[in-house]
Amino acid sequence: MKRILLVTAIALASSPVMSDELSDLKQQIEQLRQGYELRLQKLERRVEKAEAAATQAKINSTNMSKIIDRKIAQKISASPKYKSTPRTKENDFNPAISITLDGRHASFSNDAASYELPGFQLGGEAGIGDEGFSVRHTEITASANIDNNFYGQVTTAIAEHDGETEVELEEAFVQTTGLGNGVSVTAGRFFSNFGYLNEQHEHAWDFADAPLIYRGMVGKKIVDDGVRVSFVAPTDLFLEIGAEAFQGDAFPAGGEHSGVGAWTGFAHLGGDLGTDHSWQLGLSHWSADDITNRTGGGHSHGEDDSSETPTFAGDSHISAIDAVYKWAPNGNMKNQHLVLQMEYFDRNEDGTITMVGSDPLESSTYKGDQKGWYAQAVYQFMPRWRMGYRYDQLDANNSGDDMDVLEEAGLFDEHHTPKRHSAMIEWLPSEFSRVRLQYNKDESSADSDDQVFIQYTHSLGSHGAHQF
Repeated sequence: MKRILLVTAIALASSPVMSDELSDLKQQIEQLRQGYELRLQKLERRVEKAEAAATQAKINSTNMSKIIDRKIAQKISASPKYKSTPRTKENDFNPAISITLDGRHASFSNDAASYELPGFQLGGEAGIGDEGFSVRHTEITASANIDNNFYGQVTTAIAEHDGETEVELEEAFVQTTGLGNGVSVTAGRFFSNFGYLNEQHEHAWDFADAPLIYRGMVGKKIVDDGVRVSFVAPTDLFLEIGAEAFQGDAFPAGGEHSGVGAWTGFAHLGGDLGTDHSWQLGLSHWSADDITNRTGGGHSHGEDDSSETPTFAGDSHISAIDAVYKWAPNGNMKNQHLVLQMEYFDRNEDGTITMVGSDPLESSTYKGDQKGWYAQAVYQFMPRWRMGYRYDQLDANNSGDDMDVLEEAGLFDEHHTPKRHSAMIEWLPSEFSRVRLQYNKDESSADSDDQVFIQYTHSLGSHGAHQF
């Protein structure tokens, strides 16, 4: 029986019909196998391409992140106001260097040399400058992170005073970067954080000249040698508080001091309102309790028409409030924005005015009560074009036992309220260039002065972002 079954199976397998069916099955299996292998190869190639694309995207993202981090670090290192923990390795051996060119042509209807603000003792760089063409401050700035703990900046200015070209040291300071917890210490020569405009360089101003309160009360700017300690709180709203201690030998202080001759306290609070609006409010106070020799007069050159020079000795205190509001569509300031800005100063002084050079020597007790404010609006109405309007006003109510001496010192208000209207339009072909036309109706004194400025400002090299 077994032999019969085996013979039958062999016969069936060797028959032509079964042989053809097996061949067909083998071909179908081979076709399926080849199809699957082809599909697998295609899938493997797609996986390889996807992995390569992901790897390249990661590399591009890393490179872009490094570029963005480097640019942010450069801006923070050049503008240290809100810096707490910047990158520590940027510019270790390659400091950021920038040059700012600032020039103008000025035209006045009155004599610039006789400029005065009745009721205010002008000093520092409170004058309005010369007519005609002039090169203002050409600033050269170098800044870099020194190491893991310190950042440094030096700014020198090349300027012309009384027909002579001079090199001035505007700023030279170091600032801590590694203290953490929002604490920062600055030491050296720097612009005080008093008010809003004071800490800005002139080329960052929205108008070609300083507000009257800066011209009349601080000699255009408070800059001194000293130390600043500031703290930025870890809050949703921006909150900064701080204090400064200065040598106090420069206007609006004066005289030699072995310790602290002047000090400042300040606070700033700010935040956003949605995506389009932002604001900042500031309070500050400057004080000098032992001024021994502050020289200044009623005219822009620091003395009156005679050889007598008024000198103040005593105490001086200035309180200030500032407010800034900014609007820009979706927070983008590039194409369109509006900035509203104001500051108010209130100064009280108590001491003695002496007319140095008088014979016999003339002097008077002096109590100064001076106030002033300005408000301005600047609107960028289209890319590269801005226009603005500013209004200034001062008020002085000074007293003493010899009003003739105060009048000679320029501290008599002459029953006049100094005020000024300013309008400007400017073209900004790039973030590094500005050309500005400005007109002032200056009523600082009884004789109104029509002032026209054509100003250019150009920045060369790495220049950091400015404060809010």
